[in-house]
Amino acid sequence: MNWTYIIETFLLTLRGVPVTLLIAVVSIALSIGPAILLALGRIHKVKGVTTFSVIYLAFIRATPPILLILFFYSLLPSLLNRLLTAVNSSINIFNLSPLYYAFIIFGLLTTGSLSEVFRSALSTVSQQQLEAGQSVGLTNYQTYRRIIFPQALVAALPNLSNLTISLVKGTSLVFVMTIKDITAIAKVQAAHGYQYFESYLVIFVVYLLLCGGVQGLFYLLSKRLNYQSARKEQQHAKSPKYLQTILSAGDSQQR
Repeated sequence: MNWTYIIETFLLTLRGVPVTLLIAVVSIALSIGPAILLALGRIHKVKGVTTFSVIYLAFIRATPPILLILFFYSLLPSLLNRLLTAVNSSINIFNLSPLYYAFIIFGLLTTGSLSEVFRSALSTVSQQQLEAGQSVGLTNYQTYRRIIFPQALVAALPNLSNLTISLVKGTSLVFVMTIKDITAIAKVQAAHGYQYFESYLVIFVVYLLLCGGVQGLFYLLSKRLNYQSARKEQQHAKSPKYLQTILSAGDSQQR
């Protein structure tokens, strides 16, 4: 076991952490909007949304991530280049950074899973609260933003944590796109000295620390949101408007 090599490779591999986190954060950011729309569409049974969501989820779950990477990074640019050449465009699609392909690929992968996380979290909040919000003059948007989404976010955090950790680990596949992430840097080092065991050990340790840090951040966020939710509940319990909302919800339930 070459500990000098392990330490040097570990320090070099840390340079890939920002790239890994960037791909994960941007992918989640791109998927939040579509995921919320899919979740709300399924909850309110919007025509066509449920069918599309089921087909999309089935397609994403059945498609290996590496296959999407090969399609978007290898096949799609060639097709786009032929199309651009046919229309006499001067755009060189091959100059596009591989990071953009990574954002698209993992954004598509994340959207399906995130929509299910949001749907299950929103399902934990009684729809009578939507009716109660409407009864006190709030619009659907205001009711979701002020009442339903804050409660659903607390319920969604455990699944969001698992999804983020899986996404961070999944980004290790981007090394095939020549992106210098954690895995790519360690594999290059291993190829130079033929010390694959030490390099893979470094990859394991870095991802272990990184995923542990993500899990710790979600744990702290969960505690903070639970604390804030408890405080707001105590404050609202003393509010006449809150009591009116509860009574309205009770009346709606009786009807």
